[in-house]
Amino acid sequence: MSNIIVVFNAGSSSLKFTVFAIEQKSLIEKLIKGRLEYDEDVFHFFASNQHDQTIEQQTHALNKNKPLEFLFNWLKEHEQRQHNIVGVGHRIVHGGPDFLDPVRVTPNILKQLEALTPFAPLHQPQTLAPVHNIAEYDPDLPQIACFDTAFHRTIPDIARLLPLPQRYKEKGVRRYGFHGLSFDFLAQRLQKIDPELASGRTILAHLGNGASLCALKDGKSLETTMGFSALDGLMMGSRCGMIDPGALLYMLKEENADWNILVNTLYHQSGLLGVSGLSSDMRVLRAHLAHETDPLLRTHIQQALSLSAYRIVEEIGALVAIMEGLDGIVFTAGIGEHDATLRKDVCGALGWLGLKLDDDANSRHASIISQPESTIRVRVEPTHEELVICQKVLPFVQDQL
Repeated sequence: MSNIIVVFNAGSSSLKFTVFAIEQKSLIEKLIKGRLEYDEDVFHFFASNQHDQTIEQQTHALNKNKPLEFLFNWLKEHEQRQHNIVGVGHRIVHGGPDFLDPVRVTPNILKQLEALTPFAPLHQPQTLAPVHNIAEYDPDLPQIACFDTAFHRTIPDIARLLPLPQRYKEKGVRRYGFHGLSFDFLAQRLQKIDPELASGRTILAHLGNGASLCALKDGKSLETTMGFSALDGLMMGSRCGMIDPGALLYMLKEENADWNILVNTLYHQSGLLGVSGLSSDMRVLRAHLAHETDPLLRTHIQQALSLSAYRIVEEIGALVAIMEGLDGIVFTAGIGEHDATLRKDVCGALGWLGLKLDDDANSRHASIISQPESTIRVRVEPTHEELVICQKVLPFVQDQL
């Protein structure tokens, strides 16, 4: 029988999971990854092994099966190995001002996390849903909440403050930052592969459908581009990023926009999708740009791509000022790892800092894509939020191993 930890990352219509085998109380091996996708009356179950080979694909009626119970039962009997689930880790989007470290979920803790929903109304309920379901399935199974905001607890107090009346600060309306689990992994990774950048002044660029930058100095978060919400900062797939509040006042007054319209516009209709009028997917935009014959659509696509790079460069400039210099940049996540053109555009605009890109290494998505004589080292590294969560679960389940 093998001991396993299951890590969950919940989305709006799917639940991703990763299964880690625990050996010798610390050795971690990824066994399985997969996802549960929900339709109106059914759920789809997908699983693959550590080599990304599909090992299971099923569809079941929701009125006859509970997805998480199905998953746990499947894990316990998978390949007749009788896996022993010793703990579960969850990526929780918002920890608020009080949850700065991983915590075992109790009924009281769960109530406190639910109370943070106004800070992240679109994301917090999604990440807490599987916590509720597992508590019903097995109340004694240790569930550990790991917070996307916690890595930024080292940001100076002045940087957390929003220029609003003090009553908002007292209610917890302040800057928090997100993507902390990804940045945590990269900080650990740099300690192993590039201690100089790990202890220097490095910008970590998590660029995916959601995107943010972190100014890492002396191994700690000094500043980040997201603030009170995951809407702030960089332009994203369908999220606007930083925006003049006056534009929101315009929507309220001139278009009679209500909360639902604002949410839909800012979260789901803006960013790459809004500017291009075509897609929130950078890959789709790149492909269309190469063959698009409609001059207006082509212009809009180019504007979306250019604005995305411009905003990244703009925010890097601000973070360089905060860190009083720059030693390195690390690109990660879907776009950061795979879009060589965006990396070239961003690095090209930073040539005044002494950054010299190696075009061949960049096109090959090499680990180091800057030239040896570049004053700034640029790396490309995959992130692994799930592994960080598993590491954080381990201390809570040591007595079961």
